[in-house]
This record gives sequence, C-alpha cells and structure tokens, in this order.
Amino acid sequence: MLDFVCQDHYSLDDFVRLISYLRSERGCPWDRVQTHESIRRNFLEEAYEACEAIDEGDPAHLREELGDVLMQVLFHADIEREAGHFTIDDVADAACKKLVSRHPHVFGTAAERAAGADWEGVKRRERGQHSTAESMDSVSRALPSLWRCEKIQAKAAKVGFDWPDTETAFQKLPEETEELRAAISRADADAVEEELGDLLFAIVKIARFQGVDPERAAHRACEKFMRRFAAVEAAAGQGEALSRLSRDEMIALYARVKAQEHAPAISEQDICTD
Repeated sequence: MLDFVCQDHYSLDDFVRLISYLRSERGCPWDRVQTHESIRRNFLEEAYEACEAIDEGDPAHLREELGDVLMQVLFHADIEREAGHFTIDDVADAACKKLVSRHPHVFGTAAERAAGADWEGVKRRERGQHSTAESMDSVSRALPSLWRCEKIQAKAAKVGFDWPDTETAFQKLPEETEELRAAISRADADAVEEELGDLLFAIVKIARFQGVDPERAAHRACEKFMRRFAAVEAAAGQGEALSRLSRDEMIALYARVKAQEHAPAISEQDICTD
C-alpha cells in the first residue's frame, strides 16, 4: 500500500490500518505469526521504557515511547479483530463506559456529585466484590512484586487491618529476619523463599507508611550501586585489575568511594583560605 510511505503525517486511524496491513498476508511474515503470548513481554518492556522517558522529562522521547506502547495495544486488538472477538473501537467503547461509570461524582446525579469520589467503592460494585479478600484477588499478579505487596497492604489497611505506625512495623523486621536465618540454617530452600518474601513484605509496609514507592527505592539502590561500582573499577584501573584484588581490597575501595560521595564539597574559597 503505497499511501503508507507517501504521507507527511499519519493519524490514529492510519496507525490502526497500518498494523492491520502488517499482519495481513501482504504484510510482514513476523508480524503475521505473533500471538498475545509471544509479544507479552514486549508490552511490559515498552511500558517500562515509557516510564523511563517520563522520569527523564524528555517530551520527544516520551512521544516515541508512548507510540511504542500504543502499537502494542493496537497489535493485540488486531489479533482479536482477526479472531472475530472485538475491535479497537470496542476497546475504546469499553474504556469510555468504564470511565463514565467510575466518575459518578462528575457524570452522576446531583446526590452522587455531592457525595464526591469513591473510586474503590465503584470498582468493587462493578466487579461484584463483597469482601476485602475479593478486592485483593483483583490486584494483578503480573504487577512488579513490590507494587503488588503495596496494593494488597493498602486494601487491608482500608478496613483497619494494619500496623498503627512505622515504629510498630519496624518491630516486625527482627522476627522476619530470624525466621529467614532459621530457614537458611536448615537448608530448606522452599522455606527460605517463603521467609524472604515475608521480610520483603514487611519492608514494603514501612515504605508505605513513609509514602515511599518501594519499586522506585529499589531502582535508586541499583543506580547508586552501579555508580559506585563504576567508580571502584575506575579506581582499580579496569575490570580485569579489579578482579585481581582480594575481597577485602575491593570492599575497602567501595568504602572509600562511598565516603567520597558523602564528603562535604570544598569550595574555591575554602581552598584559597589559609
């Protein structure tokens, strides 16, 4: 279809048609054979790359990554269109109806508008959920695990099932740590996994009390470690040189890099002052 390569500007409708064409017999052999399962990971990766663009604050990069996420949406929808289940218009229809129904404080009766927003309550009524446990079960199992912990804990907290404060939550950590140590000492791999999960779950509760996104905190820890490790490698000369150091020497280098990060900055005035 020559019109696809001769346009100065493409619309959303063009995007839908292009995906359909690529998946047709006249299109791309690779696109044609993909399934929901085969490109499932692609969807996750594109969503994370869009989040990275948001963190960078770069509009051009965000525009590109949102296009990649939208391509995944259109691709999955086209698979279902071909199967005769639904179209992208049906996806839009369902999404619009959900938004309207979940905003009674905007689109509802005068009484509903006066009552204000009740997002969780509306969702539970839509899904026919009558208990907090049912609401917890609706939290996606495909979420990053720390986010899933956070959301499940928040649902329990709504009915008062929660520690009263951060300090009380901290008191749970020694207990969970000792149970993990005991599982390790028994060389019980299944118990180690279970107890490690309990410890992470307890840590997430502290993060929630402090209003900290646990996934973001873990990402920051990764970035900090990589930055410090690069500095350690640079101090040693190169990667191979670092591997020739003893463990104690490497730890000493790491401690030095860490100390330098926290050392107060020296101004030009300080340098020039006797």
